[in-house]
Amino acid sequence: MIGYISDNLLIPILDFFYGLVPSYGLAIVALTIVIRLALFPLSAGSIRSARRMKIAQPVMQKRQAEIKSRYANNPQKQQEELGKLMGEFGSPLAGCLPLLVQMPILFALFATLRGSPFADVPYLVNLKILPSDQIAAIEPKPFKTAKHSIFITEKDHFPVIASLPGGTKIGAGDTVNISLQTPNGESYNKAISRYEEGKKFTPNWRVAKGEGLVKVTSDGTVNAIAPGDATIEAKIPGLAAKSGFLFIKALGQVGFYVNGSINWDIAILVGGFGLTLLLSQILSSQGMPANPQQSTANKITPIMITGMFLFFPLPAGVLLYMVIANIFQALQTFLLSKEALPDNLQKILDDQLAQQSKTALASTPAIISDSERLPFEPKSKK
Repeated sequence: MIGYISDNLLIPILDFFYGLVPSYGLAIVALTIVIRLALFPLSAGSIRSARRMKIAQPVMQKRQAEIKSRYANNPQKQQEELGKLMGEFGSPLAGCLPLLVQMPILFALFATLRGSPFADVPYLVNLKILPSDQIAAIEPKPFKTAKHSIFITEKDHFPVIASLPGGTKIGAGDTVNISLQTPNGESYNKAISRYEEGKKFTPNWRVAKGEGLVKVTSDGTVNAIAPGDATIEAKIPGLAAKSGFLFIKALGQVGFYVNGSINWDIAILVGGFGLTLLLSQILSSQGMPANPQQSTANKITPIMITGMFLFFPLPAGVLLYMVIANIFQALQTFLLSKEALPDNLQKILDDQLAQQSKTALASTPAIISDSERLPFEPKSKK
């Protein structure tokens, strides 16, 4: 499904925007906004549900405990009352369904931005090299990788897979050919030969694992030398992998710290992701009763996630999408925080805020006048 959504929905949208503004960076921004707008109703449902649960949860937990205690010996009545409670405030799981529905689209978008044209596309084939006297007993099972759309020009692209007709189990001393081809069986090399710039997209073959066990030539021919596990990689250059955008040196660039030097554009993108994530969480707490534990989590979570992305290898184009998506999410959260709540939840919120104000007032030290002080207490300075 993810590949289908990418090929039939996201890439056509990408082509459309690149036709309007010949910049893959702007195309990423436009694609992100279109997808976030399309998913607005679903994500809005999640944000609304989360906001309502923040208010209702303390009351729900108290009433759930009361119902379970009161009807401990009557499970049927207990379930009936709990159902009424959910009908009154909604289910805590209601916000999960919209998230689940939109996940395939978000995964497809993520996969699209990690592939051609924004990054080099690797095809990995894991091989099992067996002793020559054992291979005859193995039934061949044809192997194909997932397909990826490969851009040869800004307007021309087609899906490509890596295929091994005899399967990934081969005998020591045997020679096999890993074929890059289109889904209809046409050779990849033949397909790119129709384009003037096709030679720039010739795949680079290498042994990614098990160098002493296999050898691979520039046309994908694998020579098995000794038994063991090996991995062959064919990497096709991405058309826009080295294209820059604003302060980004290359959309396909991966890594914050590479070969002893810091990629500051990646650092800025990761920092922007963390700040926009923090902003979204702050906005989601607007108008809510203070919750010290939740406040601490809201501060720590963006730091942890941001720190992870400093060392988790993501292309700059993907990080650009994540920053734009977070900005959109923060704006959506701000708008939805202004929506009127149902009367029952508004009353609970007003009571919570009033109670919080009383508690804060009660904890404030009272000011004692000079006439009320004991003889040995110092007087206030005027």
